[in-house]
Amino acid sequence: MGEESPAKSAADDTLRWRVEGMDCAGCVRKVEAAVMRVDGVGSVAANATVGTVSVTPSKGLSPSHQAIEGAIRGLGYGVASDATDGASAGRPRQEAWWRSAKGRLVVASGALLLLAFALHWAWPALGNWPFVAATIVGLVPIAQAAWQALRVGEPFTIEMLMTIAAGGALIIDAAAESAVVVFLFAVGELLEGVAASRARRSISALSDLKPSTAQRLEDGEPREVPADTLLPGQWVLVRPGDRVPCDGQIREGASYLDESSVTGESVPPYKTTGDAVFAGTVNQDGALKVEVTRRTEDNTISRIIRLVEEAQAAKAPVARFIDRFAHWYMPVVVGLAGLIAVVLPLASGLAWSESIYRALALLLIACPCALVISTPAAIAAGLSSGARRGLLIKGGAVLETLGKLKTIAMDKTGTLTVGMPQVTDVTAFTDDEDERGILRLAAALERESSHPIATAIMNHARKQDLALPRAQAVRALSGSGVAGHVEGRDLLLVSPRHVDDWLTEQPERHVPIETLEREGKSVAILVEGERLLGLIAVRDEPRDDAREGLRALERLGVRAVMLSGDNARAAAAIGQALGIEAHGELMPDDKAQRVRKWQANGQGPVGKVGDGINDAPALAAADVGIAMGGGTDVALETADAALLGNRVSGIAELIDLSRATLRNVKTNVALALGFKAIFLVTTAMGVTGLWIAVMADTGATVLVTLNAMRLLRYRYR
Repeated sequence: MGEESPAKSAADDTLRWRVEGMDCAGCVRKVEAAVMRVDGVGSVAANATVGTVSVTPSKGLSPSHQAIEGAIRGLGYGVASDATDGASAGRPRQEAWWRSAKGRLVVASGALLLLAFALHWAWPALGNWPFVAATIVGLVPIAQAAWQALRVGEPFTIEMLMTIAAGGALIIDAAAESAVVVFLFAVGELLEGVAASRARRSISALSDLKPSTAQRLEDGEPREVPADTLLPGQWVLVRPGDRVPCDGQIREGASYLDESSVTGESVPPYKTTGDAVFAGTVNQDGALKVEVTRRTEDNTISRIIRLVEEAQAAKAPVARFIDRFAHWYMPVVVGLAGLIAVVLPLASGLAWSESIYRALALLLIACPCALVISTPAAIAAGLSSGARRGLLIKGGAVLETLGKLKTIAMDKTGTLTVGMPQVTDVTAFTDDEDERGILRLAAALERESSHPIATAIMNHARKQDLALPRAQAVRALSGSGVAGHVEGRDLLLVSPRHVDDWLTEQPERHVPIETLEREGKSVAILVEGERLLGLIAVRDEPRDDAREGLRALERLGVRAVMLSGDNARAAAAIGQALGIEAHGELMPDDKAQRVRKWQANGQGPVGKVGDGINDAPALAAADVGIAMGGGTDVALETADAALLGNRVSGIAELIDLSRATLRNVKTNVALALGFKAIFLVTTAMGVTGLWIAVMADTGATVLVTLNAMRLLRYRYR
């Protein structure tokens, strides 16, 4: 295998390699220690969950890539194809377990162990020599790994403990048990690798969503090309049933797109000309011509993969505590094993062979693999599960804090509401015009306007299938509305303030307008001459899932509060409709001040939900900032977490996923410590022996890993 090209982070000079066979916390320590000894390396961070090694050079130096890869390979690991850009990231090479080095060791150790038992049964005169041979052959690769770790300053490794324990067992004439221990250790290592591989496949599944080819349009004709060759500005044809090969914008056509793989949204949205589409989504029923807007390495799925991998590498506070605990735990237990080997015979008259046997068994209990992997395995699974449901969480620390939130501060526009005004009321004041007529004339005046109220009126007219007449001499009235000629009639569509004098004289018209405005609605009056023909009221309405999302937060015991920059009357109206405490007319700094006040008053931790731009001060002040952005740059790059599906109910899902993950972590830690505590006592007392000890260690590691994998099937209820 030749020298690989490492990935370079866009943020700094950090280099990344993908490493094969690095499946546990012990592997991580060995790799980090070996790479740190390479000249020019400033810092190194290995991630067993993702299977990557990140290296930051010392200032002004450039370490040899070949030397770094040599250090990793010297420990017996492989350096796989580079994790360059997120496009290839998350695609570790998969191979059958029996073809891996660990698989071959299991097969060889198992065959030798069976042969040893057969020979011992058929020719008892051979004594323990068949088991000695089986032990030595199976122990050689383990001893090599122990020696390689010792060379880089890591004496307390499971391989070293296993080598001492198996070798010591041979010395005290426990060869059969030694051969069984070597075989069980190989099986445990293999199961660890298989479990780690399953965790990595949860991320690689995201990569598999992207098609490898695309139908690029050249002179209007489609031509099949590799999807990773697409460049911004090019057009592609996406046929019904195809996966979209790129992030882009629809230029021709309309269709329903299944975006569940990216946003977690189960209902396919209808998209047409001008709408954005994401790589990996499925076009359901109409041909689309899409303009590419991002390269493959920058598209939404690639960035999700990259951010999730970075998040998995960022340790949660509980994980850092476990690491510190394990750092001291292992030497203490090794020291205890030494005391048992030496002190027990002197103090109690126990036979030296028995005390040494107990000490050797205790050495196998000393490895903290299960304890160290218990937390990162659960957090990595939780992060992966969230990403597949459109819940992007940036790191274990964020995931841990989400479950502790007591208060959620929410923006109004675009978060609790749709973000665009909608027509709520149409009223006719005269007998010669009905509601459809009022809407028809108003829409004719607003046909060419891009004002939000105009857009709302036009959208409502389209839903009513109205045939709109042509308006002439249309002109804007500064700050008031619009005027024009429609079907020979001089019409105005203006705010109530523009016709305030007339309304004062017609109280029967003034009262309903005031009622609508108290409800937070904006009112436009249609006027002909001095006649008030009717009114149209619009309001930015709550999202369809807003009420359910708020109820879900209430069930979780989390208080939700609306902080809005909109006028107090509009904020209060939406708050009343949703049953949520509302505060309006707040500047960005005011929102941040409210967040800090709640934190100081013991109402925290506080989460802030917004669009990631005008809520930046509050997002920064909150313990967790959550952006709603439907897969936009803001949603992916701003704040601590993002709801790609743009669903209010996703906030409760984030909190519930965090709590499920923390429960899983506690279960894992209890299992790991419980196993260690039980077998430390029973081994010291001589109740359990070597093969039970190794089963306790590797079995606990596999058990906590499989328990963590349950989070990959997480479903919010």
